[in-house]
Amino acid sequence: MVKDSQYDLAILPWGACEAHNYHLPYGTDIYEADALAAESARKAYATGAKPIVLPTIPFGVNTGQTDITLDINMYPSTQAAILNDVIEVLNRQGIYKLLVFNSHGGNSFKAMLRELGVKYPKMLLVSCDWFKSLDKTKYFEEKGDHADEMETSLVLYLHADLVADLDTAGDGAAKQWRVDGLNESWASAERRWSQVTKDTGVGDPSKSTAEKGKRFYDDVSDKLAEFIKQLGEADISDLYV
Repeated sequence: MVKDSQYDLAILPWGACEAHNYHLPYGTDIYEADALAAESARKAYATGAKPIVLPTIPFGVNTGQTDITLDINMYPSTQAAILNDVIEVLNRQGIYKLLVFNSHGGNSFKAMLRELGVKYPKMLLVSCDWFKSLDKTKYFEEKGDHADEMETSLVLYLHADLVADLDTAGDGAAKQWRVDGLNESWASAERRWSQVTKDTGVGDPSKSTAEKGKRFYDDVSDKLAEFIKQLGEADISDLYV
């Protein structure tokens, strides 16, 4: 029971509500966050770690999708307010480590956690993007970053009943920026999704399978379990070698 337990790390999964091509559910990022956070924590717990997984926040930053029906936007300033409230509770209750388990490419918590770290100096505040934790090219044939072969395979494994026939999916073709630097990693600007892609997908999902999704899920959760274990064991006063 919670009242009899002690925790060394709180995990806050954070998703989004947005269209994922025509074949995946709007809650794709939420389902992925729920499953991967829970499985990673379960594996870490089995090795002696003491994490607690908080309920997933279902809305993310979707400011580039304001014209797409039911893509629910949560502003970064709202996210910062929610984080403050959660961290305040953890700090008061003596749980001094928080991992924001991000499942949506539009979310970015680095600046928020830096600011909140000054306000709560006892806390170790960490964020991760699980979808960047492994080299996807070792698992999937087609490139992409939204409702692509990776996400489709993962949801086929986790919730096949929520995936429409792949024949209904768009091809996930996406336009590139006319400004060369914005197609490279050193510069960025927000994509206007209705102008970039016809089906809200970025990446061809046609080669997706549940088997590919299971392999990726197992390996991602293994890597994140080790990360969670190390975070739980870390001495906040002695973090550097």
